[in-house]
Amino acid sequence: MTTTSLKPTASPPDRHGIGELVGALRREVRLVRDWGATAAGVSDALREHLPPPTILTVAEREGSAERAAGQRLHVEPDGSFSLLAIVWRRGQWTRIHDHVTWCVFAVMHGETAEELFQLDREAEELIPAGLRRCPAASIRCEVPPGDIHRLGNPHTETAITLHVYGTDVTRLGSSARRTYELPVAR
Repeated sequence: MTTTSLKPTASPPDRHGIGELVGALRREVRLVRDWGATAAGVSDALREHLPPPTILTVAEREGSAERAAGQRLHVEPDGSFSLLAIVWRRGQWTRIHDHVTWCVFAVMHGETAEELFQLDREAEELIPAGLRRCPAASIRCEVPPGDIHRLGNPHTETAITLHVYGTDVTRLGSSARRTYELPVAR
């Protein structure tokens, strides 16, 4: 399953006190650094200011039976970053993809899993490169190139993640640069 596309709209007002988080993210993103250093700084900001899942309404925390449900929480006016919450019910996964820019995600509730892949161009297939458990409060970074992965919820309990992308994903429609339909080597 894939996450919902997000349509461009103005950012909503501060939701339940995420203003401090947005301010910390803004400070990190405005530093002139390479993507890896920016993602590391954003990870630190998330670790210090990770909000509870109650930043979403009760209805938003229920998610959607069809696909993982994304909620746009903030898009920086200059397009330098976006903040989204995603609710994952059991069995909901993204497609295998990579990103247009750095991204950082934190698990606010439940547990997700991240499958990592490498591209074998000669064999035209994906090679499994690891599986990461992502329990509550864990934070992960992805920095192109070589950031091929998929994220999902293989568990019974609903999971909620918070994602920061180094671009205006509402303008692009997604954080994914490419999705991969190649066979996975076994």
